[in-house]
Order: sequence, then C-alpha cells, then structure tokens
Amino acid sequence: MVTISFKDGTLLLDEPRDTKLPITEFCVYDVRVNAWRAEAFRYADIVMALYRNGIKYDDRARNYATLNLRHRTLHKPRDYQMQAVEAWKAASRRGVIVLPTGTGKSFVAQMAIACCNRSTLVVVPTLDLMEQWARQLSSAFGLEIGLLGGGSKDLRDLTVSTYDSAVLMMESIGNRIGLLVVDECHHLPGPTYQLLAKFCLAPFRLGLTATPERDDGMDAELVRLLGPTCFRKDIDEMEGDALAEYRTETIPVELSEEELVEYQTNRQVYVDFLRAHRINLGSSRGWQQFLLETSRRRGGREALNAYLRQREISRASKGKLDLLWMLFAEHSGERILVFTADNQTAYEIGERFCLPVLTHHTKISERRNLLGCFRNGELPILVTSKILNEGVDVPEASVGIVVSGSGSIREHVQRLGRILRPSKGKQAVLYEFISAGTAEAYVSERRRQHRAYERPDSM
Repeated sequence: MVTISFKDGTLLLDEPRDTKLPITEFCVYDVRVNAWRAEAFRYADIVMALYRNGIKYDDRARNYATLNLRHRTLHKPRDYQMQAVEAWKAASRRGVIVLPTGTGKSFVAQMAIACCNRSTLVVVPTLDLMEQWARQLSSAFGLEIGLLGGGSKDLRDLTVSTYDSAVLMMESIGNRIGLLVVDECHHLPGPTYQLLAKFCLAPFRLGLTATPERDDGMDAELVRLLGPTCFRKDIDEMEGDALAEYRTETIPVELSEEELVEYQTNRQVYVDFLRAHRINLGSSRGWQQFLLETSRRRGGREALNAYLRQREISRASKGKLDLLWMLFAEHSGERILVFTADNQTAYEIGERFCLPVLTHHTKISERRNLLGCFRNGELPILVTSKILNEGVDVPEASVGIVVSGSGSIREHVQRLGRILRPSKGKQAVLYEFISAGTAEAYVSERRRQHRAYERPDSM
C-alpha cells in the first residue's frame, strides 16, 4: 500500500526507488528522505493514477473538511452563470471561467463553493477585495469567514486570502484546502504567485478573470495550475443584458506648437540613442537593455530624461486637460472615472480641477471614504492611475475617460468594464485621448486589440 503524506508544500510517497507504480510522471525520487516527492498540486493526478490502476493507498496528505453548506440567497442565477458552473463541473471541477467585470463572477464562485462542499480558500490580489469577498461569503453562507492578510491569520472552513499571504502560508496550510478559488487569476502565472497554487493540494480549482491573456504568454500556465478555460463570454456578447450598452470613442488631441517642438526634440534624442546602440524595444528584453545602456553609455542620462519628458508631454498635454473640462460639462450629473497611466498625471488633473485622486499611495480608510462618496453622488468624479483597473465595485459609473494608459489590452478592457454595470436606460461611454503625432497612437492600437472594441460604433 502506498502512503501519501504532505510535507512543506510537497507530497511524499513511500515507495522504493525502482517502483513500477504509475507515479514517476509526477514525482522525483528524493534520496534525502528515501521517498518519491511531488509538488502538492499533483495530488489529484497521483490519486487518480493509483485509483485507475487499482492500487491501494493510505492518504495521510489530505486534511480538508467535507462541509454541509447552504447557499442562502434569494438571487436567481442567470443562465450564463448556471452554464459556467455546469461547464466547470463537467471539467472535473477544475478550470478557468472568463466573464467580464460586472457579470457576477463572485456569485458564480459561491455556486461552485456550494456545489463542492469542501474547505475553500479564495485568493484575491488586494486587501479591499479580501474584505469585499469576506462580506459576500458571510452573507451567502451565514458563516464566520477566515482571513489571511492585513495582519489576520485565521484559517476557517471558508477563508479569503491575499495572494501574498497565501504564498507565505501555503507550505503549512496547503493540505487543508479542498477547493482553491483564484480571483483575477491572470496574476497567478507570475513566478512568485505560482507557488501558492503549486504548494496547495486542493483537487478542485476555479480561476476567475475577465482577461486571462498575459503579454508575456504565461497565461498558458493557468491550464497546468488551475485547469483549462471551461467557460468564456466576452463584453460584446453580454452588452444590453448582463452589461450596460456602451460605445467607445477615441479622440485625437493636437499638441500646442510649443509642446510639439519640445516633444519632437526630446524624442529625437531618445530615438537616436536607441539606434546608436542597436536597442530594439520590441524584443522581450528591449526595455531592460535600454535602461542598462543609459546607465553606462555617454549620453545615456540625457536619453533617459528625453524619453521621460516626451512621454510626459504626450500623456498630459494642455489640449487633453482642456478637453477633459469640456467632457465634465457635457456629462454633468453623471458619475465619471478619469484614468491615467501614472500618478503624476493623476495628481496634476486633481490639482487643476480640485478633484479627489486615488492611487496606490491612498490610505485604505481614505479610499473607502472616497469610493463611498462617489457611490452616493457626493463626489461625482474620481481620478485614478491604476487602482480602479480591477476589483473595485463602482456600479454607478457610466463615463470613463482614459487620459493616458499603457499598451496593455487587459488594462484597457478592465477600464471599460468599470463603467458597464447595468441600470435602467444606462448608456455607458469610454473616451480615449490620443496625442496626435506622438507614439500614443501606436500604444492605443496595441491596447485596443480586443473584440470589445471591434464594433462599428467604436470610433
């Protein structure tokens, strides 16, 4: 009989080195302990391999509970939510569900938790989301919810953790989780965050995201760590039903004569440096090479400063700020989110128009207060750099203005998703400012390569 035990985020199987059992595909022999060792996430693979081959085993690894949960909700699931859960069940309760922001991914997770009835850990990227999930789960199941993060280390039958805390604690708690739910799972393939999934033996796994694709191509790791994408619907498929109707509008903004001259002068310095040292920013290590060369080559500091200045001009030109004021007037009375690529631009807008600004430097208590005032209409406009890109619930927002942004498709789709919570008669609009004659046109083209923007009314 094979004995399976859990040790520091790994599994140990007490079989001789020359074993003929079907476990060597998942394990390596560890001479230090004279046993086969596997990463904990291989638990389901190993158990199923032994079972299919009729081999008896003594499972001393698993230490999670079978629960008797009752989903206390009066909310009737939408058809697509039922379809998502059924697809996940059909995939052996392992897989990724892709749904746009605002379509009830957390409710889908509650249905999956009730279906699975095992000790569950929900992993989220931020403390704000941790508290939001804990409130929802407590209301849904009438239980005290455990918390890992923000100073809390309380593991219960249903627990919510930040990614960071899960990574730190999974070596010791990984055998106490039967269902692992990973919210915003596009973060998971990162080199460090992968460990929280690898050190956990949970045989049942659910990933949730609106945008699984990653620029580095590592989204393929989600299949290995969580399972395949078992259900997907995109924004354009749900418009007018689960999401508000929307339109997007890209607006070219001319630089002033002075700005254009300064932009072109600085950009030439920057481009000349790239060419002189054969730096290709389109390559995987292009940016790192640029930074390295600017630190050791003559003229490097000037090239870096020129790059930063031309970017600053294109991101926050006078024309953009003037247009911003016009849109504020046009959409007076509506709830507006203003997005920027960096904190500096966000603070500049906030100072110019006397508007509240949310960045990663904003204290949690202040952030909660500002979001509460936005929801009740006391503050109709919020300016943010990246903190509202994902996770924060602002259903009242109907207008989004992208003053500047990165080339990330995910970021752009997330910003659109922030304004699509449905309400009666709602017509959402996302404006995107592009400094004409600058590299922003290329950046915009990159981030709009998503079906949500491939529409006749997206200008």
